[in-house]
Amino acid sequence: MTKITGTTKLLGVIGHPVEHSLSPLMHNAAISELGLDYVYLPLPIAPDNLEIAIAGFAAIGVKGFSVTIPHKQAIMPLLSEITPVAQAIGAVNTVTRQNQGWIGTNTDIEGFIAPLQTTYQQDWSQKVAVILGNGGAARAVVAGCYQLGFAEIYVVGRNEQRLIEFRDSWGSSPIAEKLQVYPWASLSKLIPQAHLLVNTTPIGMYPQVENSPLSVAEMADLPQGAIAYDLIYIPKPTKFLQQAQNQGAIVIDGLEMLVQQGAAALKIWLQTETVPVEIMRQALRQHLGL
Repeated sequence: MTKITGTTKLLGVIGHPVEHSLSPLMHNAAISELGLDYVYLPLPIAPDNLEIAIAGFAAIGVKGFSVTIPHKQAIMPLLSEITPVAQAIGAVNTVTRQNQGWIGTNTDIEGFIAPLQTTYQQDWSQKVAVILGNGGAARAVVAGCYQLGFAEIYVVGRNEQRLIEFRDSWGSSPIAEKLQVYPWASLSKLIPQAHLLVNTTPIGMYPQVENSPLSVAEMADLPQGAIAYDLIYIPKPTKFLQQAQNQGAIVIDGLEMLVQQGAAALKIWLQTETVPVEIMRQALRQHLGL
């Protein structure tokens, strides 16, 4: 465990609530492995206190922090600079202190595409991605699918007004040309086309472990050999991934995305290209009893 002294540099994660976050576990494991004089803390910040907290972080010399619900969009006006990738997603999940200012970026894309670029790498240029849900997480997934080069990106949601807003929010960006939105009733038409099926909804997350965003009948249309990717990592596997596995799909859970987006953030804060990703992964797996 890192010995904390008057010279220890501060990193952390802000959210509300933030007690459940596994980020301190994996980041402190990495910091310890690297033998650095840093510590990564969970920092519960109520929405009303966000602005004053960010000013306070500057005052006490915080080096950087992760951002989780509900601050990913609210923090944007409080930052000196926002990277183009975070602008495109419309959300920030990683903030770093530079030249007396705060710079916000988003490592969720990197986290999401990491397993699709390595373990399951293929030519995506003729492939279709079907994304369930149209919230903040779906934005990173859409941008990630665009970066991978998918031919078509279909986003499916239950609220038609929010779907239209989601589509329109991409404006005239190149992403908009690949993106189409559909109501939930269109799933029977879309799932047979899916090479990649992603759940970005919270349906099936602990403690509602018996729930899935799809019925067994809907999942039955998923082509064999397709990839089913759930951004949820507890339970492992989710009901959604169990259903997909029964259909002969390749399954990826959200644990790898959590690890990879964290590793990308650590590289930014520490200004290094090498972080112990396997140590971070092991720390989480051990904690979750996997």
